[in-house]
Amino acid sequence: MAGRWNLLILDYDECAFDDEYPEDVGPCGENADCRNTIGSFDCQCADGFTSSTGALNFTAGTSATCKDVNECLEDKDICGLSAKCYNTIPHYSCICDDGFISTTGVERFLRGDNVTCIDIDECQEENVCGQNAACVNRPGSFHCVCNAGFGLKSGRSNFSGSEEKCEDICVIDKTICGNGTCHREASSHYCACHAGFTNYGNKGSRCTALNCDVFKPMNNLQEKFLFAHDLMLQLEESCLNLTLSENPTELDGEDMLMRLLSAIDKLLSGGAFNDNRKVSTFLNMVENTLGLIGAFIKPPGTTRSSNHTELKLLIEKGADLPKGAVTLSSKKAQLDIQLETAAGDPADYPGFTTVSLLSYANLEDSADGFFGGMKPQVNQSFELNSKVVTVSVSNRNTSHLKEPVKLTFYHLKKTNESNPTCVFWDASEEGGSWSPRDCKVVESKPEYTVCSCNHLSSFAVLMALYDIEDKFELQLITWVGLSLSLICLFLCILTFSLIRSIKSPRTTIHLHLCISLFIATVIFLAGISRTESRVGCAVVAGLLHFFFLAVFCWMCLEGIQLFRMVVLVFNTNFKTLYMMAGGYGVPAVIVAFSALANAGGYGTKRHCWLNLELIWGFFGPACVIIIVNVFFFLITVWKLAQKFSSLNPDLDNLQKIKAFTITAMAQLTLLGTTWIFGCFQFEEGTIIMSYLFTIFASFQGVMIFVMHCLFSKQVREEYGHILSEFCVPWKKTYSNFSYSHTSKAHASKSSQDTGESRI
Repeated sequence: MAGRWNLLILDYDECAFDDEYPEDVGPCGENADCRNTIGSFDCQCADGFTSSTGALNFTAGTSATCKDVNECLEDKDICGLSAKCYNTIPHYSCICDDGFISTTGVERFLRGDNVTCIDIDECQEENVCGQNAACVNRPGSFHCVCNAGFGLKSGRSNFSGSEEKCEDICVIDKTICGNGTCHREASSHYCACHAGFTNYGNKGSRCTALNCDVFKPMNNLQEKFLFAHDLMLQLEESCLNLTLSENPTELDGEDMLMRLLSAIDKLLSGGAFNDNRKVSTFLNMVENTLGLIGAFIKPPGTTRSSNHTELKLLIEKGADLPKGAVTLSSKKAQLDIQLETAAGDPADYPGFTTVSLLSYANLEDSADGFFGGMKPQVNQSFELNSKVVTVSVSNRNTSHLKEPVKLTFYHLKKTNESNPTCVFWDASEEGGSWSPRDCKVVESKPEYTVCSCNHLSSFAVLMALYDIEDKFELQLITWVGLSLSLICLFLCILTFSLIRSIKSPRTTIHLHLCISLFIATVIFLAGISRTESRVGCAVVAGLLHFFFLAVFCWMCLEGIQLFRMVVLVFNTNFKTLYMMAGGYGVPAVIVAFSALANAGGYGTKRHCWLNLELIWGFFGPACVIIIVNVFFFLITVWKLAQKFSSLNPDLDNLQKIKAFTITAMAQLTLLGTTWIFGCFQFEEGTIIMSYLFTIFASFQGVMIFVMHCLFSKQVREEYGHILSEFCVPWKKTYSNFSYSHTSKAHASKSSQDTGESRI
């Protein structure tokens, strides 16, 4: 038997025979491990490396290579807190930050080694800051702070290590106390001020001159405000007494403040100043006194209110210049300011900072009308629409601030005007005037306006008003119309008072309506523009208010009389006393209440009439009367229509009542329409309404004469009779004349109760 060969085929391990490759490279290249397989092999990147193709395994024949993985970029928090990651090949190392040490003491570690970094407390080292200093440890570091009464020559607040040393602050800074002597004590240093100087109770601050000169300019108060003058003398005396003593710090700020507010109350309760120089003197007194008093108020300040003032005062004391924003608010205003602005130049910092906001209850009455510093547009005038406030700070140089202050003013009257003006009181402008210089509007709403100003003083917000221009045509219409109206009203008065044949309750009402309108017209012509005297102007406005209301009241009585005649069928006459009470008593009561509620509402800057605050004291009652009369007339017309449709109407009387009703309605339409047009006289661009109002108002007397006299057949007949007596030659005997007149009077007697015009 032939022999049999057993053939064994073995795998070739390519990874085991790598002598042919460079050292530490192998068949897979650098940073890769070779893995043998049956009949082949594959490659895998070593730990800390990754394939350039992203594949986990690759063959030697490919272009793939193994590159280092940067663990520090892959995971930024790989080393934890207070440590930095450093990439190495093939791995990485974690090293604690400066000022920290690992919990195991090793310099380098990995995340899985359960090692963290903790702070090194440098202050545990002995005498790390030297003498007269305290060590303050911080995470990863430390710094040194000088003990109280010691400092650094460099002026820095702290230092590290032994780079500097702390020395007696009185030695290294000879000027630290200013005009005073520096003394070091256990807790700090203090300044003993020389005579005439003070640090306002803050013993660690420099001593500055106690400025009593703020009271000297007030000597002119004697002729303007005697009470305030005496107060300023007392304050000046107290101030001067302090300048004569060593270390003057005992001025009673609270007492001075109460005396100041009491003086302000007394001045403002006396009524308006009516003099811009008085306003300037007053505001100057308040600003200067607040600037001095504030330093003697205890921190953090005070809040005071009185009948005419509201004060918010903030004070901060300390050696360091204060920083940050503060807000002071009152009912009608708000101040936003930076403390750095209030403190001023650090070189002149006196050791305290004060900010005060003082609102006045009624100073706008005295300060309104002084607008010499304004530049109004055509037909534009101004009116204060906020409370006046005074802002005072400890910084003495407030003429041009680095950071502007913001003031929010709440309006006295809600307005949709888009152009309010922020102003301050400029005492240098013609004795004192409101000026918009260096102030601007930041935001404006109907309820408030926000202002920004880069200086301090007393501030307010103005509202622009637009007056109808006094055109020649309007003046001509007014004078011609009112002159003709006076003549016609005079004829009406003669007619209704002297011609007995037409006398009736209706003509009595007409008579007093004409008298009221006649007197109102005379007063209007004589005094509407006489604004020189405020009291006289107020009297003129009050009289016009009374007599124009009387016109409407007598017109209301006419409507009531018609209602009685037609609806209630009362043919009895009104008692004269009742008519007088309704026609003149009601207007008197309305005017009296209006004057008590707002006496300042009588008279404006240009005319002796009611201002906008009081105008509804006239338009309100007038509108009520018009509504009441319209109601009466509608019922009257309805009843007349029923009577005309009845089977046996008394046509003669009904025709008369119809004529009365028509003339009364025409009269109501005339007067009501006139004052409706008058409602539109308070805004810009109402020239058409101005012409309509002027025409209707000027010719009211003429229209009343036409309606109640010329359109009345009975009155025309009486006019014809009177004219015939003067024009016909004296041929009639006295008996004939007497008979004719008596017959005429008798013929008209039947209509005395309802006698009136027919149109």
